[in-house]
Amino acid sequence: MSMSPKHEARLPLAFIQPGSEVRLAALGDEIDPLQREQLTAYGLAENRPLRVLQQRPMTVILADEVELALEHAVARHIWVEKDVANA
Repeated sequence: MSMSPKHEARLPLAFIQPGSEVRLAALGDEIDPLQREQLTAYGLAENRPLRVLQQRPMTVILADEVELALEHAVARHIWVEKDVANA
């Protein structure tokens, strides 16, 4: 059973080093529907490029010039992929 390299690069947003550029892969089912709607409203869509600015005390990301602060409880369930090109 072979996994594509792209799939193996999938990580929770909470584990990404500040300064990294990643691409949003998926919002986990653990995120409640209301919060998911809010995230989508802020532009968190699949394949959206994100820059991680900090992880403490909260996960702060930049998505299209919009800074978002996320609780770690949420960031742990947002799946991102490192761009294989700059990994």
